[in-house]
Amino acid sequence: MKNFSREKRFRTRSVAGTLALGERIAEILLPAPKLVVLRGEVGAGKTTLVKGIAASLGAATEEDVTSPTFTLVHEYAGPKVRLYHLDLYRLETERELATLGLEEMIAEPDALVLVEWGERFESIVSRMDAEIAMEHGEGDERGMMVRWG
Repeated sequence: MKNFSREKRFRTRSVAGTLALGERIAEILLPAPKLVVLRGEVGAGKTTLVKGIAASLGAATEEDVTSPTFTLVHEYAGPKVRLYHLDLYRLETERELATLGLEEMIAEPDALVLVEWGERFESIVSRMDAEIAMEHGEGDERGMMVRWG
């Protein structure tokens, strides 16, 4: 497990709040390149947060960002960042992971790589620059812990 020097807690009470929080978290994560693991149960709001981050960076509209559960990788190009959104839920081995081109993504100078379920792979955990742990609260309330540095 990686030790991070900085951490910040957030709480949102709605989907709109989670989307808006994307802008504050994007400020923490930039400048790119960064490899970020998004932790949380199914339905914790990981993709919703990515929608907010992508919109705040001008990489995509909230409507254009969808979960890459079946395609595994979605790519969005903004004026200052190339955002990659990965969902590794369906992968089981490092070998399967190696076919996605993660090394190439991380090597891009303007890349921000947001990985759902990345904690399942040691090769990602050992290289991540930050992690965002999300948890359900009551209704649409979500708690988040951002660790980086």
